[in-house]
Amino acid sequence: MSNGIYKVKILFSMKKLIFRKFAKDTSIFFIIMCLTIGMIVWTIQAVNYFDFVTQDGHGLKTYFSYIILNFPKIIHRIIPFIFFISLFYIIVDYETKNELQIFWTFGVSKINFANKVLILSLILTLLQIWIGGFFSPFSQLKAREYLKNSNIDFFTSLIKEGKFINAVDGLTIFINEKNDDGTYSNIFLDDSSKKNSRMIYAKNGTLIDNENKKIFRLYNGKILNLEKSKVNAFEFEQIDFNLAEYSTNTILHPKIQELPTINLFKCAQQILNKNIILEDRSLTCQPNIFNEIKQELFKRFYKPLYIPLIALLCCFLTVVSKNNVNYKRNKRIIFLITFFILVISEGSLRYSTISNSATTLYLAIPWLSFILIYIYFYLRIKNV
Repeated sequence: MSNGIYKVKILFSMKKLIFRKFAKDTSIFFIIMCLTIGMIVWTIQAVNYFDFVTQDGHGLKTYFSYIILNFPKIIHRIIPFIFFISLFYIIVDYETKNELQIFWTFGVSKINFANKVLILSLILTLLQIWIGGFFSPFSQLKAREYLKNSNIDFFTSLIKEGKFINAVDGLTIFINEKNDDGTYSNIFLDDSSKKNSRMIYAKNGTLIDNENKKIFRLYNGKILNLEKSKVNAFEFEQIDFNLAEYSTNTILHPKIQELPTINLFKCAQQILNKNIILEDRSLTCQPNIFNEIKQELFKRFYKPLYIPLIALLCCFLTVVSKNNVNYKRNKRIIFLITFFILVISEGSLRYSTISNSATTLYLAIPWLSFILIYIYFYLRIKNV
């Protein structure tokens, strides 16, 4: 009797060990792939964001802070795809090395194996919800605040002769010539940032650009003030044009995907209750943005439910062994179906809020698909 209990304990311990190894291998491969693909996508985006420096006048410090804070958004977007690739690869690798056979030898059923994989996928689902619902919006909002609080601290490098400069909102600068001593000749400024616009011409000028002030000091010129139908003109010998008071052309108002989840829930609730009172610096709560808010909440909290479905589909790799003539065909079919599900999860989100029927269908697809596929999987491995 004691020998039987001892064997059961040994068997149970071995099952735990092999599942732990499987989870460890999958997790390590997943993390490596996440960081690798994430860095590739992040580098490509970083190149695109370099316009902040070359065109919008922000400094390198602001640029690097912004792109680093956007990294969690990238990780959030690629997690389902990376999980699919990781799980698919590890199961195929285990089958190739006959390591899956160890599971079956120690009495692990294929349904039990699938259930363990689903538990692993549920942990990742919760992580995905946390990143998408809280961490990623927080980091994106911080990134937007960096842009909002930064000035045009890289403006000097944008000044080039014979080129119109539109780095700041409401201000156009044209310089005909840059001299060897760092001064400029024949300068034209069109300032429409305030209620009344003005045009300034100066024969000469110099930029004073340091941490304390950013001034375009102009010499020997004329100012035209345009006030409705009146035009006032006067000449000057020297005038300081303050650049620090101008904002960049970069979009500074937070986008909906950058806003805290709690704000989105409050706004959605107030729109549903027809009580439109939420209006702060980051969000003006109006009925016309309800569908956009609902779509964003689906992306943060509902789309991750496709991860267990992906895991279940990958478990079909255990149905046919590598010795079966249909193994390669089965592997290709599973890959294509799972990839198609990933495309559906991304594409259907765009149309999830166009009508109540579309919303209902979007909410039903992952649950119905999971139940039907799980039943089919059970029937397939029942007699195997």
